[in-house]
Amino acid sequence: MRLHGMLEDLQRLKQHWGGVSDIVDRWLEERRELLVKYCDLIEIHDFDSANRAHGDKLQSFCEVMVDYVSVGHFEVYEQLAKEAKAFSDSEGLKTGADLVEKIQPSTEAVLDFNDKYLETDDLDTLATDLSVIGEALEQRFESEDKMIEVLHNGHLEQLQKASSAPV
Repeated sequence: MRLHGMLEDLQRLKQHWGGVSDIVDRWLEERRELLVKYCDLIEIHDFDSANRAHGDKLQSFCEVMVDYVSVGHFEVYEQLAKEAKAFSDSEGLKTGADLVEKIQPSTEAVLDFNDKYLETDDLDTLATDLSVIGEALEQRFESEDKMIEVLHNGHLEQLQKASSAPV
């Protein structure tokens, strides 16, 4: 997982999309928090279930990760689709639906990871599982970024024209 590059991409995205939509801004901030929690975990080289700090970091990561995925599915994607519908952007809606399909496997991976580590104190496979979930999140972020680009940024010019039109 190219973590440093993803953090740079996130900063660039926030500058590019910042202030455009409160939902997208809040979601990108949640992504930043998720990446920070991920970094906290991958810095641990020998996981120990008896170490309370390890368990707390893992639990915190899982909570933020599940929240992030939920907000994406139940707020952000819906809002972006509503915006595309408002602009009668059938091509954007099709692309958005295709991207949601690409995102779905990572949603399942996140839920499986969360379920596994809610039910066990066995951290023997955690380092490997973190690597796998990191890759899934990286692919997810790329698809989400494309979705925002297609379903939101594609309408910015139309929004700007509408807001500057005489009343």
